[in-house]
Amino acid sequence: MKKPQTLSFQDDGSIPNSRYPALLYRGLTAEHGRSLVETLEALFEQNDWPVQWRGGVFDYHHFHSTAHEVLGVYDGAATLRLGGEQGEDIEVSAGDVIVLPAGTGHCRISASNDFALTAGYPRGQGDWDICRGSDNTPAIRQRIEAVPRPALDPVAGDAGGVVDDWV
Repeated sequence: MKKPQTLSFQDDGSIPNSRYPALLYRGLTAEHGRSLVETLEALFEQNDWPVQWRGGVFDYHHFHSTAHEVLGVYDGAATLRLGGEQGEDIEVSAGDVIVLPAGTGHCRISASNDFALTAGYPRGQGDWDICRGSDNTPAIRQRIEAVPRPALDPVAGDAGGVVDDWV
């Protein structure tokens, strides 16, 4: 397994972001006999990040204060901005996986018509919320800090990613 790219973002006054970096895995492929979405969902489930929905990414900046999130792109391509208005644009395509620690801003800038992803959350963090810049308050930042670090990375399991980079 390739080591993920790490992307760190500071609180920009609107989006709190996280002390943990976002992780970007590139180029995962479908297992023999499975589609890419089936492969990604099985991997996430195996590593205790059960999938809750399939779809896209909102076209407005938002974050989650009660859960970490994994996004697995299984079709098409998109430009996502991570970290808030002043964040970083990331090009993603089928086979890429983004792990967003609680508080990390994300927004769809553009996408192909066939862009689709599957999303999961660590077991026990399935009650996720949607927050916007106006929600960046001391209470929300405390809630983000209280979200526990998962035991397993959704892609690498017990070696790499969340386990190694979220210390």
